[in-house]
Amino acid sequence: MSYVIAQPCVDVKDKACINECPVDCIYEGARSLYIHPSECVDCGACDPVCPVEAIYFSEDVPDEWADYVRANAEFFDDGPGRSLPDTDHPVIAAEPARVPVPN
Repeated sequence: MSYVIAQPCVDVKDKACINECPVDCIYEGARSLYIHPSECVDCGACDPVCPVEAIYFSEDVPDEWADYVRANAEFFDDGPGRSLPDTDHPVIAAEPARVPVPN
């Protein structure tokens, strides 16, 4: 098992989790960040720094975002995840675009 980045990260990509990850297993897609399930060491360092609470242990992902467990894993199948940062898994790509909220 590993940690998973779910729907709240789509179109946000704060990246604080990247800075906290001791094994560099978080990768950037076009609209979301992804955790490589084979590289994640389950330390949980990424979870508390996520400002939108998008990171969950894979077994604790809310039912409404269960597809994100598969999306995080499949993003790295066939290699596109790490080499094509301007792409996303189809689950993420299908999400409606979010309009940024002004501060």
